[in-house]
Amino acid sequence: MCYSPEADLVAGLVVGAAGIDALRHVDDRRDLALAAVPLVLAAHQLIEAVGWWGLQDRVPEAAGTVAIAAYLVIAMGVVPALVPYAVMRTERSPTRRKMMVPFVGLGVAVGIALLVALSTAPYGASIGGRYIAYEATLPWGDAVGVAYVAAVCLPLLMSTHRRIAFFGAVNIPVVLGLAFLLSAGFISLWCVWAAVSSIIVTRHIRRLSAHRFVDRTAQTAGG
Repeated sequence: MCYSPEADLVAGLVVGAAGIDALRHVDDRRDLALAAVPLVLAAHQLIEAVGWWGLQDRVPEAAGTVAIAAYLVIAMGVVPALVPYAVMRTERSPTRRKMMVPFVGLGVAVGIALLVALSTAPYGASIGGRYIAYEATLPWGDAVGVAYVAAVCLPLLMSTHRRIAFFGAVNIPVVLGLAFLLSAGFISLWCVWAAVSSIIVTRHIRRLSAHRFVDRTAQTAGG
């Protein structure tokens, strides 16, 4: 979610490039889900750009309607399940992986509940200044919102990868700040944080690949 279609478009292209770079450096299948997160975020930004254009009557109404629906499906159904699963998959500690499993289950449950609500209740969107105001029914009110945040944020803090854990610690206050700006009707800067997050993920994947290359080289030389 960003403050203009142009910002969404630029953010989508930057995040997409980061995602492609992350996938290029994956040398362990357990890191694939994490490397895919930037591509999902990139698609999210590009889809919202079409949603903006639809609300501004710059593209056919049907295109805007589909874009808004697709944006909500990703935000409500894909993200809460994908993020904890991706963090769990890349975790090398069996103990920490077991600790993350409940949050993966929570994310899947939240995603299913939100998708059911999306398919059975009215939803829509309108331009609210420098953001798109999405309207969708949240089952169980604030409880599902708390569950969403817990599923997405807490596994990051559990990671034994220092970069991921640090990102998780920084992520919480940033998300709260961005949510405040949006709820107060000022501006949406989620796309900026999506770009920063994607670059962090890409750097993490690159470093994992580099460390493994060094380890393999040392083992070959030692053997």
